Amino acid sequence: MADVKISYETVFILSTKLGEEGITSTVQKFKDLIAENGTIDNVDEWGKRRLAYPIHKEEEGYYTLIAFTSSPDFTAELDRIYNITDGVLRSLTVKKEAPEKKPETDKTEEKKEA
Repeated sequence: MADVKISYETVFILSTKLGEEGITSTVQKFKDLIAENGTIDNVDEWGKRRLAYPIHKEEEGYYTLIAFTSSPDFTAELDRIYNITDGVLRSLTVKKEAPEKKPETDKTEEKKEA
């Protein structure tokens, strides 16, 4: 059976109580974990942001978005690791859908309408 690879995006919010060094090491831990089980397409560190509502009496969190490609089985393991890692306030992993292609219209029709 062929190994199916699917594109995903995951975003996680880390507690600012971890400190600069703790945040850096935790982000690197997740990058390494994803790289071992798939391929990383893009890493976007949004940095420290104010939360929409307090989580565990915290007002700020460190946001990181990682786009990656892996097998479907890995996402459940990634969620499990998010849940047992100290300092992770929230996490979300979603499957990226391929963008829908709009049907190309005839350019002569566009000129007639104008």
